Amino acid sequence: MIPPVIKNLIIINVVVFLLQSFVSFPNFSIENFFALHDINSVFFKPHQLVTYMFLHGSWGHIFFNMFALWMFGSILENYWGGKRFLTFYILCGVGSALLHLVILHYQNSHLIQQFNALDPASRDEVREQVASQINGATLGASGAVFGCLAAFGYLFPNSTLIILPFPFPIKAKWFVLFYAGIELYQGIRNSAGDNVAHWAHLGGAVVGILIVMYWGKHDRRNFY
Repeated sequence: MIPPVIKNLIIINVVVFLLQSFVSFPNFSIENFFALHDINSVFFKPHQLVTYMFLHGSWGHIFFNMFALWMFGSILENYWGGKRFLTFYILCGVGSALLHLVILHYQNSHLIQQFNALDPASRDEVREQVASQINGATLGASGAVFGCLAAFGYLFPNSTLIILPFPFPIKAKWFVLFYAGIELYQGIRNSAGDNVAHWAHLGGAVVGILIVMYWGKHDRRNFY
């Protein structure tokens, strides 16, 4: 049976994705208003730190995020209770967004400096490309879900997982470290054309671990 908070999160994400996919509004873009944007972007709004995690970019994107949320989040909700899990989930999503914005702001500020250093006659050639980079949107529950994965690996380190397509079992702690290592490598590499927000994933994981460690030092019965 799916725990109530997990069930409601999945329903909300699916409904929002269906709105994104099949409903259009005149003079209004769901992605521009609710997805996360760089603070230099004309589309940035503070509420996007929360709302971005309920939008997704494709059927595959939402399927794998919701599957992982169900797989790892259900265990955490049963372990903590619904209110505590929801608090954890939202905090991981916000923390994920904040780290992503810090990295994005650094990268885009450097890009703006390079653009401003160009000869004025040359700027028109790259103006659209620069604007597209700065106004690009980040969306998805991946950061919050990665926080759930990290918390699961921390709380249940020796649980055995079988993750397709790998044909062998692996302990949760090693899987989390392996996955985090890949994200760190890809984030540092910053390959052209890579549209995955690797630093957002790592931000969710770091915040998730910090929350679990903090809660671990306090009596669980005193929370909610």
